[in-house]
Amino acid sequence: MTTNGISVCINHASPVPPYEQLRAQLADLIALGRLAQGARLPSVRQLASDLGLANNTVVRAYRELEAAGLVRSRRGSGTQVIAPSASTDTKAKLAEHASGYAIAARQLNATNEEALAALRHALATLDRP
Repeated sequence: MTTNGISVCINHASPVPPYEQLRAQLADLIALGRLAQGARLPSVRQLASDLGLANNTVVRAYRELEAAGLVRSRRGSGTQVIAPSASTDTKAKLAEHASGYAIAARQLNATNEEALAALRHALATLDRP
């Protein structure tokens, strides 16, 4: 789906739930500035229709973005990107990178333990002089 030059796609064959794919892609677009403060996201019905998803799938993705402080939803005026505070921004960016890593780990069929071990190893490697 492309709206206002922004592309989002859902891989229905992926083990990652569609709402999580949508949430992660929108959060990345916000973090990268492709969806700027004040930008309006498509309506739930429109986005669900464009992506071939159930309305509740889009609602869940939007709710999770709102819980992360990336968007604000208001009845009658839709869902709009908000500027996160510095600490929220850091947490949101970490959450987005973690989400991307988790998606990659699932696509590799890695267990949670394997994924966490790889992350711990990467962090430990960075801490070495």
